[in-house]
Amino acid sequence: MGIQDIIEGKKQWRAHVARVKELPPDYQIVYKEMQKYLFKVGPVSLSDGPLLPEIVDFFEGGVAEGKGVVELIGTDVAAFCDDLIKDSPTYTDAYRLSVSAEPGADGK
Repeated sequence: MGIQDIIEGKKQWRAHVARVKELPPDYQIVYKEMQKYLFKVGPVSLSDGPLLPEIVDFFEGGVAEGKGVVELIGTDVAAFCDDLIKDSPTYTDAYRLSVSAEPGADGK
């Protein structure tokens, strides 16, 4: 990864954050909770994948339709997030595999 890739990544992240700040306050609160949850248990590809921008797209659509955030995702943020990442390998899965692996299975 070169310096140009890092700079481009930062530009994309700042544009993403700006989109989140344009959402109504209740959407912003829920988005931040989702982001926090996903960074703890989320998929390995979260940082470079499309999940967070897709959530913002989904929220922007809900705002355009005049729906409240609870109408879109329900009252359980963690359950909604778990459903989003159910088929993605997570850091938790990787940790479980490493703990359950036979000692010396990795060639050490």
